Amino acid sequence: GLLQVVKQYVRVPVFVMIRPRGGDFLYSDREVEVMKADIRLAKLHGADGLVFGALTEDGRIDTELCTALLAVCRPLPVTFHRAFDMVHDPLVALETLISLGFERVLTSGCDSSALEGLSLIKRLVEQVIFSPGGGITERNLQRILEGSTASEFHCSARSARDSGMKFRNPNVAMGASFSAPEYSIKVADVAKVRTLNAIAKNIL
Repeated sequence: GLLQVVKQYVRVPVFVMIRPRGGDFLYSDREVEVMKADIRLAKLHGADGLVFGALTEDGRIDTELCTALLAVCRPLPVTFHRAFDMVHDPLVALETLISLGFERVLTSGCDSSALEGLSLIKRLVEQVIFSPGGGITERNLQRILEGSTASEFHCSARSARDSGMKFRNPNVAMGASFSAPEYSIKVADVAKVRTLNAIAKNIL
């Protein structure tokens, strides 16, 4: 439903993230079934590309699973997401991704944010399209783009918006303690997007 509505309102390419759950990137057979079904549905409803990542238990790219998922994604372009930041050896992982046919990698440079991982991003960006991501804001985007020589970036550009609910039950929470509060909604912030876009256009 989200994809169908987004496609009605935007004119930029829309890449769909295939991620059946939070947590690690080691998937069960049933989760793989879900991922394949999600890919087929995303393609059916107009996705311009797909984004996914899968690792083995020892922190390497799961080449067998990635190959199977890539086959379902064809002919759409595919990006490997920030599972890359959890690999045992990023240089080996990158070679694997290139050989498999991934066109792009989202990464924070295997560090807590793209700013901290800048040196690794700079080393890797010459070999494949890298989208620095993780902790990117209007305050650090220029430094990240100039420091990495990346030609694109990845960020949420979100703000919290207070819920319109007037009645609020203080005794009930709908998720774990680390989840978003029930009466605060995370939304894409148009002003942030425009500012980030302007900064990027000025550099690129």
